[in-house]
Amino acid sequence: MEDDENTHQLSIYRAARSIKRRDNTLYNALRSIYDDSVFVGEIFQLWPDLPLLANLRCGLWYSPTFHATCYFKSTDGHNNNWSFNTSRLNIHVAQLAGQKGGCFIVDATRRGKRFPDSMSKTIPIWACVLNRSIHNHRERMRQIALGESSACDEHSIDTRQMPVDWDCSLHLPLWISGTERASIEKRLEEWTQQLDASGADISSLASCLKKPLRPLWISQKTVIWLNEVPDHESWDFTPIILVSASSPSGIVQRRTSSEFSWNYIPGAGDDEESWARGLTPSLFWNRAYDIINAGPEMCNQMVADIVEKDRVSRARRGQDAPQVTVKAPNLVPRPDHCLNNDESQLASDIANININRNSSDEDSDISWLGSTNLAVGTSQNAGISKADCILNCDKESISADPKAYLHLPMLTSKFDRFSLLNNLPSAVNFAKLNLSQGKTLLICCDNGEDISVCVCLAILTALFDDEGTFDGGNFFSETCITKLEMRRRLITVCKYVVNARPSRGNLKQVFNFLSCGRAGSTNMST
Repeated sequence: MEDDENTHQLSIYRAARSIKRRDNTLYNALRSIYDDSVFVGEIFQLWPDLPLLANLRCGLWYSPTFHATCYFKSTDGHNNNWSFNTSRLNIHVAQLAGQKGGCFIVDATRRGKRFPDSMSKTIPIWACVLNRSIHNHRERMRQIALGESSACDEHSIDTRQMPVDWDCSLHLPLWISGTERASIEKRLEEWTQQLDASGADISSLASCLKKPLRPLWISQKTVIWLNEVPDHESWDFTPIILVSASSPSGIVQRRTSSEFSWNYIPGAGDDEESWARGLTPSLFWNRAYDIINAGPEMCNQMVADIVEKDRVSRARRGQDAPQVTVKAPNLVPRPDHCLNNDESQLASDIANININRNSSDEDSDISWLGSTNLAVGTSQNAGISKADCILNCDKESISADPKAYLHLPMLTSKFDRFSLLNNLPSAVNFAKLNLSQGKTLLICCDNGEDISVCVCLAILTALFDDEGTFDGGNFFSETCITKLEMRRRLITVCKYVVNARPSRGNLKQVFNFLSCGRAGSTNMST
């Protein structure tokens, strides 16, 4: 009897999963994204002079064009888990907003919420901490200027050009409780001190931002009177306009057009590995009208053809082009006339998105770190880069000159907790050998965002002094590397690699390598 009851419960669970998969078909996801993108476009037209940014990775699906990308994690805004992460400073967002007078950030969230936590708390915390740090910097400069003016001609320095009235308060949406607000405010000073001590270039940011940052929230339920849209330049702050693309309805919406019907999926762009089947935002928007007009029956085949043609094209250009494999999931048996391929799951790993992947600038996926001769990028574009040498950390090898190429396949900490740690000595040796000869070095991985960034961080710390000059490891051998010092170096890397998203586990391996003397004990002879 108990076995029958357990079987019955299992059958209900499997049936519920089957229904969910049937609702979350590829066409439903893409059509939902397409519909939500219309809303994003309408909001963008209210202030068309402001740049449009996508919060990776979900936000990248909701417009055919973006000026840039950013990375604010929802987990940094979860209740009782609030965080200001100096490895994700997104300084370029503040600089761009300062230059243009503000910016949009686009993201989406799943059913039942108007805004993701990245928008309701992570970004407001980020804006507040940056404002406070800029205020501290300007106050220091003001005191220096006042001191100099008292020693010299009192009119030689116009201190009025340094604004004193600077909003440092925390601006949260109205639905955040007073208790949660108070808890966050208690930690603002701590986070500000962390930013001030991190070595971030606050001086440049302060000169760029004329007015403090302040978030504004817009969703599909926001009421905007079109005849009363204010000029963003009239505000006494620099607006960070947070656009939540999806409808917040908590019920399943069945939508219809003149030809097709579909189930609307809020936040459909999230978790793309589970539904996109190798399709990327850039590929989708290149053929969006064809895909949408193909309807539910032809959508899967059309997407498969688009992905395969792109794979062949990339292979012909000498770029990494893994075969995308789709396998049928284990489903509850049902009549043949109900069975379709919409419930297939993506089985292979798919490279992360880069907004400039199809750009005419073939080197657009490569980020050079100032004058260090170091670059970080994707293995897909490594073969066509201008670097003299290539350090490939991807699982798959690429075609390159054997004399100027080293393949060290590394796995992220999620799959191997020691992969980076074991390979970093060889990586640093290879880097020293080539950098000492004045050669340029590209460090690449599958997405150019995590492993390659961490390897670059290890090389920058082990072989360069604190001014960013190559010294072969002299500064490193005489310095005790602390977490603060490594964080400063990471901020330098992220300043140039704006799409950097190093994972905590990989950064921990880099720190263990640097702090335990493994870099110093490594034979780094030229």
